[in-house]
Amino acid sequence: MAAQEEREVQKNYWIEHSADLTVEAMMLDSKESDLDKEERPEVNLSLTFLFPLSFSFPVLSLLPSDEGKSVLELGAGIGRFTRELAQKAGQLIALDFIDNVIKKNEEVNGHYKNVKFMCADVTSPDLKIADESVDLIFSNWLLMYLSDNQVEKVAERMVKWLKVVATFSSGSLVFIYLETASENITQPITVFKQCHIVDGSGNSFELSLVGCKCIGAYICWIWQKVSSQNERGFQQFLDNVQYKLNGILRYERVFGQAETTKEFVAKLDLKPGQKALDVGCGIGGGDFYMADKFDVDVVGIDLSVNMISFAIERAIGLKCSVEFEFADCTKKEYPDNTFDVIYSRDTILHIQDKPALFRSFFRWLKPGGKVLISDYCKSSGTPSSEFAEYIKQRGYDLHDVKAYGHMLWDAGFVDVIAEDRTDQFIKVLQRELDTVGKDKDAFISDFSQEDYNAIVGGWKAKLLRSSSGEQRWGLFIAKKN
Repeated sequence: MAAQEEREVQKNYWIEHSADLTVEAMMLDSKESDLDKEERPEVNLSLTFLFPLSFSFPVLSLLPSDEGKSVLELGAGIGRFTRELAQKAGQLIALDFIDNVIKKNEEVNGHYKNVKFMCADVTSPDLKIADESVDLIFSNWLLMYLSDNQVEKVAERMVKWLKVVATFSSGSLVFIYLETASENITQPITVFKQCHIVDGSGNSFELSLVGCKCIGAYICWIWQKVSSQNERGFQQFLDNVQYKLNGILRYERVFGQAETTKEFVAKLDLKPGQKALDVGCGIGGGDFYMADKFDVDVVGIDLSVNMISFAIERAIGLKCSVEFEFADCTKKEYPDNTFDVIYSRDTILHIQDKPALFRSFFRWLKPGGKVLISDYCKSSGTPSSEFAEYIKQRGYDLHDVKAYGHMLWDAGFVDVIAEDRTDQFIKVLQRELDTVGKDKDAFISDFSQEDYNAIVGGWKAKLLRSSSGEQRWGLFIAKKN
């Protein structure tokens, strides 16, 4: 069935089921008034984490009311969020494709004189919204009903509708998208990342992911409209080079860190109900282990959109308490005394200003909280030209194990343990190399000869550097009094 035909079927369905204009009817469940009460705080919480400001409805912390920002609400329905939006926006267009539904919204919220109620289908070519006329687009429970092709077209329209110039601190415009978690719900990430338009003057624009977070039943995306010439540097390197989708699957096939994860997590003395932060969570293996085994609440953050996409897909439907967010740990802020544990595996080598990050860790930890880090290090001597070039090419910031530990002391931590675990690292690398060698034919069948050669070559190079003593591997544990 063609996408437009499917859309017509959906429209007829909603017309049939919108006779009773209640929250239960609109959300297709007799208990949805209770769900609405439960999920509304989730919406607020997810946005509060991304933009921790003081407005009662955090999405509109992006819209200072005295500046009269314009908002477009897609799939407004009977107005579950229209009222909150209207209270902060300068101008609001509430749009839905079912006539009596949007009329009900107008009946409830029509006293807000800054709201225009519009019956229209966001996928319809007849929908007329002026280019560069909107400061913010808010959507909840909409894109999950559209085909990939329709999502692609809607994303292009959103970029056109959003203004080019804004007064947000980021200097560009923001799109917020909330959906209920379900199978393939991260597919819009791929579609939105590939969205690209050129305006009448030849200027090129695209969508850049600001934040992505999974909390319970909700996934939240926040996107910015940016010039395609804007440099997104390190994040693009991660997703386009080091952690391409195929590369992630390839690494996952090889990595054998389950034993070290169990050993290191055991050192944290986790208790049920505690809260842990995983910095550089990747696809979330350690997070799922901590949450499931020790009944703790885990927040995993990573700068790779691809990694977070995999992690969110794996979190859907699980009972353990795990949240994932696309975020830069050097720019992210959490309230003081938020976490019982901060955990990071082989990630902070990418961070140039480690002392500043460790001071943030110290603030974010509760008194008595622990930090555990494993990371690439180097010997205290002068590196060879080959190793120096490797560090430069990767953009790493490496220190010897002792100096690394001193940075934690200087950040305020006590009981700092700084252990050289290079011998253990070598054993893990050799075990992984042996595993992929035994599985060579299947690996090449599932991936390629080139992928196999890249893995084997990379692992052998790490073994050589580590065996020579130049590349080290450290384990660091510290406590906040």
